[in-house]
Amino acid sequence: MSSASTALKSTSQAAYPSDTRPAAAASQPRPGTSAPTTPPEPVRWAETFASLRVRNYRLYVTSQVLTNTCGWMQRVAQDWLILSLTGNVAWVGLTVTLQLGPMLLFGLWGGVIADRFDKRRLLMVTQSLFALSALVIGVLTLTGAIQPWHILASAGFLGLATVVDNPARQAFVPEVAGHEHLRNAISINSTVFQMGALIGPALAGAGIALVGEGWAFVVNSAAGTTAVLLLIAMRAAELSPAPAIARGRGQLREGLRYVGEKPEILWSVVLVGFVAVTGINLATVLAAYADEVFDIGSGGYGLLNSCLAAGAVIGALASTRRRTLRLRTLVYTAGVLGLLQMTAGMIGSLVAFSVLLVAVGAASLLYLTGGNTMVQTAVAATMRGRVMALYILVLFGAQAGSGTLIGWIAHTHGAHAAMMACGSGPLLGALIVGAALARRGRLAPRVILRDRPGRGVVYVLPRQPASAGQPPVTGFTPARPGLLSRGLRARTARRHQPRPAEACIDTRPDLRPVARIGTPARRTAHSRPARRTGRAPAGSGAAARAHRGDG
Repeated sequence: MSSASTALKSTSQAAYPSDTRPAAAASQPRPGTSAPTTPPEPVRWAETFASLRVRNYRLYVTSQVLTNTCGWMQRVAQDWLILSLTGNVAWVGLTVTLQLGPMLLFGLWGGVIADRFDKRRLLMVTQSLFALSALVIGVLTLTGAIQPWHILASAGFLGLATVVDNPARQAFVPEVAGHEHLRNAISINSTVFQMGALIGPALAGAGIALVGEGWAFVVNSAAGTTAVLLLIAMRAAELSPAPAIARGRGQLREGLRYVGEKPEILWSVVLVGFVAVTGINLATVLAAYADEVFDIGSGGYGLLNSCLAAGAVIGALASTRRRTLRLRTLVYTAGVLGLLQMTAGMIGSLVAFSVLLVAVGAASLLYLTGGNTMVQTAVAATMRGRVMALYILVLFGAQAGSGTLIGWIAHTHGAHAAMMACGSGPLLGALIVGAALARRGRLAPRVILRDRPGRGVVYVLPRQPASAGQPPVTGFTPARPGLLSRGLRARTARRHQPRPAEACIDTRPDLRPVARIGTPARRTAHSRPARRTGRAPAGSGAAARAHRGDG
């Protein structure tokens, strides 16, 4: 991971001349331009949930809390119900396939529908369908008339509704929260989802033991109805709806072409495919660890999943405090996720493994929220439905294939090998995408041991000096530290204070101009005359005229 990932320290903006990201992200300096002297202000704790100040978004989050938690309850109850009716675990797999299959087959067309119609109305329709389906299955279960084919039909019906619901839900977040709070809103959504995944199955288990499976469906139906009412209660005038596109031919191809022309989106989609194919779905591996490695049974399996979910909540909350995001951040996070999973595969201690699972969960959610945010902030409003449909398709499709692959490895080579395989996808994706971006940006890592411009050892620099046709660089641009530095953490305010005026500029042809670090006396002693760049510094003309006396 070293060379390719390190090369991402100056990646997305160096590689691509056009910058269509929001102002918060676009304000970061491109390589070869002057860097700001002060860092972005840290996010205050009061701003951690800033998007909840928007009334419509509060209503939306409330609906998500209900539908996510109760949806997980129904999912567990549905699997347990069909298993108890048939006694065959294959029926459980068939139910899951029917529920996920439509998204894999028709997901892109769902994105087209989301772009054509009002997303709030679409969500009202899909939530109503979810509530109706849950109510029917609940009544059939409580009356004792339920049959396996009822559950299969309901799963297929829900899968078709999800084709439209998923892209519409993703594309609705910027409209309800506003672009100012988009990053924060996406992180809160991820937190809500993980809390639902943590609480929902626990409530389902207790409910099944106390009152049976039927009431889980009834409760989910009530949650869906409440979500529809909350969507109705939103103030339409305070939404920021994207303009609906007119019906036309070739809109799906247009969306795919758009993704290919937007590097931020294209590489995010490619990377999430690598990460999802092995690195996200850990249920099979954790089951193998609980049964074969630690011998802790079903209770221990639940404990391992709880550690993973706890880490996911921590990662989701940490992502709410993220102020800037670049492609290199996604590559680093994917690489760290892969390394953590490979490290976990070499550990035989239950305590150490559980602690690493918390870190894996945090890294996983930091990556997922970062990838979602990168795509959401880079896409045009009229393309958001189709682009998010493609992103979800790659994410879900890769996860669908990962269960069989990792299960076969766990069965054939053991749990440790399966966990190592889980880390191979994110790590390989980080290497491939990082190398591609570094190649496109003509960047290369370089080790600098003396006169370092920062705290690091490895820096990312252009492979060749700027050509004669490019504008010269004035001022100093500090090279960005690599993985072998403390630059992965936020720089302190002292680090970014303006340097003294007498700081000399090193203009060696093989490096970008960087400021040497040291005392003013040392700088003066080691300074060399600056090479002419063809562009006078600001204020130099007036100073020269005053010196000549012709002011």
